[in-house]
Amino acid sequence: MKRILLIIILAQFFCTSVWFAGNAVMTEMAIAKDLDELYLVYLISAVQFGFIIGTLVFASFAIADRYSPSLVFLFSALFAALFNGLITFNWITGYNILICRFLTGFFLAGIYPVGMKIAADYFEKGLGKSLGFLVGALVLGTAFPHLINGLSIKKSWEFVLYATSVLSILGGLILYVGIKDGPYRKKLGVIQFAAVGKVFRIRDLRKSAFGYFGHMWELYTFWTFVPLLLSHKLNSPHYNYPFLTFIIIGSGALSCFLSGLLSTQFSIHKIALVAVSVSSVCCLLFPLFYYYASEGLYIAYLIFWGLFVVADSPMFSSLVAANAPPELRGSTLTLVNSIGFLITILSIQMIGQLLNYLPFYFVWTILSIGPAFAVLQLVNRSNKLKL
Repeated sequence: MKRILLIIILAQFFCTSVWFAGNAVMTEMAIAKDLDELYLVYLISAVQFGFIIGTLVFASFAIADRYSPSLVFLFSALFAALFNGLITFNWITGYNILICRFLTGFFLAGIYPVGMKIAADYFEKGLGKSLGFLVGALVLGTAFPHLINGLSIKKSWEFVLYATSVLSILGGLILYVGIKDGPYRKKLGVIQFAAVGKVFRIRDLRKSAFGYFGHMWELYTFWTFVPLLLSHKLNSPHYNYPFLTFIIIGSGALSCFLSGLLSTQFSIHKIALVAVSVSSVCCLLFPLFYYYASEGLYIAYLIFWGLFVVADSPMFSSLVAANAPPELRGSTLTLVNSIGFLITILSIQMIGQLLNYLPFYFVWTILSIGPAFAVLQLVNRSNKLKL
């Protein structure tokens, strides 16, 4: 069973590397294709929107139930690789890039959620631990394009897209060849929007979902603008910004692994509460570190923020899954996931616009609204789960 989990983790890591591939080479790509410097805001939102639509389509048509989840994962990995790589073509410019990123996000819906389903088909116990490892793989995959960019200074920006597309293909093949349908495979069923609406009347489920929404307000916006947070303060050609970005985002993989392991010993609710509380404080302290910290301390602060900004993610997903009625668990997770990623679009767009009107140091404190809201949802919960 350890081999199964390792294959799923590797496949998730390889395939989700296409998620931020466009962001990692945004500056170089903008120059090559004559794009606006604020194009990054729309680029990441296109991927997020594609993922939202993809999760709804995959769930509405019960794709992973009608067909083998491993086969769905493979085809999704292949198509995600295709649309990720298409950006390198000379005739792909402007809106065509957004379409490619949208379709990349669409097929990521057949990778990340389906990967979690495959894990659930093999592991009935240890939900928090399994999700911690899987989200950690997602985080590492998200950060990996920045590492490729940082280590390939003499390569063209297209190299990062080629590399991540190859990794996506490899990840899909590894999972398809190495894993068949699990012994505990269950049908998720077609998403039931009306029934899920009634489910949100369950107090602990509603609080878990709202906590996840607050967490998502901060997470992807922070990840999106890490290169800007670095360059605005350091402003020196001596730093390898892509490599630092990888360290800051990728550090979250370690905290996800750790929170997953801790979930077997401590309350998931407490782990989420600690992580999201620290993350909220990191948002509020940004002006202090931006103005008064040395460059080394500022980098350490961003790494620390990167550790806690995502550590609560697998815990919130576990809380939502644990509090949802078994017959509606798949529908509930799909809808909560989709709303969460919609919130990331709103947050990214808003922060991107506010940078034009508010002082740079103040904008990032606004991100604290999300985790602070999540903290309020976690206090005074009636159940303290250990999974």
